[in-house]
Amino acid sequence: MSKLIQLKSLLAATVAGFAISGGLVFSAEEPAKSLVLPAPATREIKGYDIDFNWGPGGPNGFSKPGLWADADPAAHVAWYKSIGCNVIQTFCVSCNGYAWYKHGGVPQQPGLKHDFLPEMVRLAHKENMLVFGYFCAGSNTRWGQTQPALSYGFPSEPHIPYTDEYLAYLDGAIRDAVNKTGIDGFMIDWLRMPTSRKSNSNHWLDCEKKLYAQLMGSPFPGESTITRAQMTEYGRKAVARCWHTIRKAAKETNPNCLVWLTCCDVNDPHIVNSRALKETDWLLNEAGDIKRTEDARRMIGPQTRLVTCLANWNRQDPGAIVPAARKDNIGLYGFTKPTQGDLKPPASFYLQKPVQSFQGDDRNIAVLTRVYRGLSQDFVQPALDAH
Repeated sequence: MSKLIQLKSLLAATVAGFAISGGLVFSAEEPAKSLVLPAPATREIKGYDIDFNWGPGGPNGFSKPGLWADADPAAHVAWYKSIGCNVIQTFCVSCNGYAWYKHGGVPQQPGLKHDFLPEMVRLAHKENMLVFGYFCAGSNTRWGQTQPALSYGFPSEPHIPYTDEYLAYLDGAIRDAVNKTGIDGFMIDWLRMPTSRKSNSNHWLDCEKKLYAQLMGSPFPGESTITRAQMTEYGRKAVARCWHTIRKAAKETNPNCLVWLTCCDVNDPHIVNSRALKETDWLLNEAGDIKRTEDARRMIGPQTRLVTCLANWNRQDPGAIVPAARKDNIGLYGFTKPTQGDLKPPASFYLQKPVQSFQGDDRNIAVLTRVYRGLSQDFVQPALDAH
């Protein structure tokens, strides 16, 4: 029996034992209670994320450990409520590799003042809002720093091969967060193969060569001789195995836990028509465009909720995206990093002027606030300029 299987069996079979992975200890406890809402499959999705991933001070584009560690859960829940959200997406473990809750298997953000995620859940549930955490499957700065033989460094791009050791870590981290925090689900980002090989003359780590042989049943053919077809097949197998680990960890810990996969391109050869797209509870088209959202529709399962995205990076026009999404019962969501301390300006800031007077993410928030709160839709006509 492999180390990974042993770990999963132990976590699934006991509510009092301990499992160790990557120098971390994950305790298996009775799950915290998530919120049970009426008709969750049809409830309108009105979500947002004040994004703690991106910020200064880290060794890459990700936030330094402890940035915004004094964030107040009550202030955050009040902000989300003020713009009319019923879905909050925040963090279990952000891309710097540190957790946003205390006493877990993953080290907490240095200086974490509040038990942030469990408090967010407790306060948001009082307001009938769902709370989703977040894990990044393909990138984790702390993993890259502490496991150099198992990672292509720690750039702010996918850099982690889905080895047995990493999947054991991810499995334990998911079970730990779902157990301890009461989250209703979590978003999985960057379910992708490492892109860092390309910036390193396509050099493969020994651990990934071993993984290739393990998944493909034949030795790694070499960087200069591996074919495109072999790369695609290996990538599909690696992504599928990682997805299976993620979903199994979530559903075994709490069958009601919703897994929310984000993807910029459902036609990526490693994920197109995959079980991940069919099995995910929610699927976000992070690129936000209508075409890729429609492409996703033919690949998802009957239970999957589609969600679209407004964020400055994808340059979508909310005047086009929002009405189309609402017409087709597609959820709405957006994200941006904090700009006013660890928050964004209050809802009153976004309502005091016409949406056309805002730019970038502020314009997106101004539109979503009006829609989420059932106010005027003056942003639809005339259509907004691209931003």
